[in-house]
Amino acid sequence: MMNNSINITIAGSGGQGVVVVGNLIARACLMEGKNVSGWVAYGAEMRGGTANATVVVSEEEIACPFVETPDLAIMLNQPSLERFGSSVVAGGVILLNTSMIQRLLERDDVEQLHVAATELAHRLGNLKVANIVALGAFIDHTRLVAKDSICRAIEDLFSAKNPQMVDLNLKALEVGADHYTLAKVQT
Repeated sequence: MMNNSINITIAGSGGQGVVVVGNLIARACLMEGKNVSGWVAYGAEMRGGTANATVVVSEEEIACPFVETPDLAIMLNQPSLERFGSSVVAGGVILLNTSMIQRLLERDDVEQLHVAATELAHRLGNLKVANIVALGAFIDHTRLVAKDSICRAIEDLFSAKNPQMVDLNLKALEVGADHYTLAKVQT
């Protein structure tokens, strides 16, 4: 991790909440006094097309929000894994939504977190929180920011946007933290 920075890529389909996850990570980092920068890219179709967000977290000034080789990644579907899975640095961490990814990553040089985020969101009664389930697993394992900071970021974002979603998103965060596994990859 160059210059004490952590490079993160979040990827999925438009409508899976990729931008929301990047936003929440950035908000939590700001709450903790960290320098943070982000970038969002959408496919031509938006909802259903490809979407990815990058977040750079650093103790120093950030010159560029573009991330070519992430240290940490959240992959919410198969096309995203195929596009970005090989770019995660050796020694990095990648979270896979195993509900939407059939062919898992065949790399033993990264830590792989597996969580059936979409299935768990379905059990919670709202598929739209699969991204937050994944975020809960990601934050619990990486400790990128304190859990309290992510909770405050959720409250901050959703109380203005959709107040009734605050409690459901906080529950989804907990479910993700409680239901992921660290995969052992045999290559």
